[in-house]
Amino acid sequence: MISSFVDTHCHLNFQDFSTDVEHVIHAAQERGIHTILSICTKIDEMKDILPIVQKYGNIFATVGIHPHEAEATLKDFNISQLSGWIREHASHAKVIGIGETGLDFYYEHSPRAKQLLSFQTHIETSIEVNLPLSIHTRDAENETIALLKKYPKATGVIHCFTGTQHLADEALVLGYYISISGIATFKKAEDLRQVIKTIPLERILLETDAPFLAPIPHRGQRNEPALMVHTAQLVADLKEVSIEELAAITTTNFFTLFSKASHA
Repeated sequence: MISSFVDTHCHLNFQDFSTDVEHVIHAAQERGIHTILSICTKIDEMKDILPIVQKYGNIFATVGIHPHEAEATLKDFNISQLSGWIREHASHAKVIGIGETGLDFYYEHSPRAKQLLSFQTHIETSIEVNLPLSIHTRDAENETIALLKKYPKATGVIHCFTGTQHLADEALVLGYYISISGIATFKKAEDLRQVIKTIPLERILLETDAPFLAPIPHRGQRNEPALMVHTAQLVADLKEVSIEELAAITTTNFFTLFSKASHA
């Protein structure tokens, strides 16, 4: 029997999947990835995401804008309008989370002040609509933790975790989950693998971030949910549990955090 996993973060609406999204979804199911969360990163993506989640019962979505898009978005939307747009789409039965939001001080495609304003708006709105956050943080650990500490009622996941032990520890104390991507399989990711060993199983999620970050042995290729099995096996080995146990625990974790999915 194939274990049942959840890909908690991918982008099925991206151009990379424009010609074969149905095949990608079926291929994932054949490898045991039966539930997929497709993540929004821009205002105009929801029109592409919603038809996918409406067609497939096991596909869900989030609503939000990536920190890279903060400046462009806030040129057209004020904070009240951005919050209203999030709330509007959060009412959809298949929209179960808020994001991808957060801070990226590595690329800084948007000024830090704009990123912080957008992130804060997403956090506040997530509390209003009672949905968890999908958080991107890169080279902004202290700023991310400081902002999350101001909102103890918020919850969510640090997606595609590549941070330090300090970030993991702080996030866990605040009640957040930590999601592991294919990066953990990369040869130079030994520090990350050591952090993963310290994360309690009941707080771990798995993801692909597809079409990006294909795990070894597919690095450099288009990533897709089916390939998450390689990341799952690595995490199972690191945590010294069977693949079946990891599947059961991480799937329970997903439906605990993204509880709206269980009612859709």
